[in-house]
Amino acid sequence: MKLYYKPGACPLASHIALYETGRPFDIEAVDTAAGRTESGADYRAINPKGYVPALGLDDGSILTEGAAVLQYIADSHPEAGLAPAAGTLARARMQEQLNWIGTELHKAFSPLFREGTSEAGKDDARSAVAGKFDVIEAQLADGREWLVEGRFSVADAYLFVVSNWANFTAIDLARWPNLAAFVGRSAARPSAQAAMRAEGLIQ
Repeated sequence: MKLYYKPGACPLASHIALYETGRPFDIEAVDTAAGRTESGADYRAINPKGYVPALGLDDGSILTEGAAVLQYIADSHPEAGLAPAAGTLARARMQEQLNWIGTELHKAFSPLFREGTSEAGKDDARSAVAGKFDVIEAQLADGREWLVEGRFSVADAYLFVVSNWANFTAIDLARWPNLAAFVGRSAARPSAQAAMRAEGLIQ
């Protein structure tokens, strides 16, 4: 497998999941603005959508969309325990989390990374993110360490990556202590450390 990514962006979740499998894989950074990969390839020839992540599979095909990539990694490495079994309520709960993170929390951050967003627009976006964080904080208030079935899943990898963007967008996670603790737990995992180091985010 080969993961096409942009450092610190949402593919970091897939990068973490790949490390969780313990299996070998390749990565290649993408300049999405220029449409080129680190090796100089035309990225739109790889993924016509132009954004990341994209996962190159061993048969030469390409899989896109973060939630699909995460679930494929989990399902193709069942021994890693990154997702509950298909057809179970727990699996549906994990998909529920992935969908919500992608369509609500991730989307709420978008104006904060978009060039040209006004300061008023950024303030509105921070308020929107805060409302989403309130939802997660309430879920984690029952003392759970991870989102589903008491074990780390690809949904946790995605939540960690998106929630950690708070540290780069002037949002203080201290307001949400359960979420802050979750981010700390996730960041401490060897897989997260390895992925962040590989992307140049930490030393």
